[in-house]
Amino acid sequence: MDRAWRWTVGTGIALVALTAVHLIAQHFIVGDAGGLRNYQQVLDYIGNPVIFAIESGFLVTVTIHGLIGVHRISLDLDLSARAQRRVDVGLWTLGALTIGYGFVILITLALR
Repeated sequence: MDRAWRWTVGTGIALVALTAVHLIAQHFIVGDAGGLRNYQQVLDYIGNPVIFAIESGFLVTVTIHGLIGVHRISLDLDLSARAQRRVDVGLWTLGALTIGYGFVILITLALR
């Protein structure tokens, strides 16, 4: 088994667990009807260190899982080595920007 396949399986399993925790904590454990939080409730929610860690893990896991999938699709296109390297660099850049931006949002909300 290659490393990318193991990462895909590992992040897929983690996504199932993290999605379940996210849905339960974010939408089902809410006092208001409809399972929606208001702005202050979101700030209180994300300010909890355990929830912050869960949401951070969710952000990183979904980003890695998605980018591995796109990378594996790009391999099926049978690109030249140079073009594949550009795709790889683009995906690493996109991943770093996505995770960085996500953490800026999470930290901003957690500190309010």
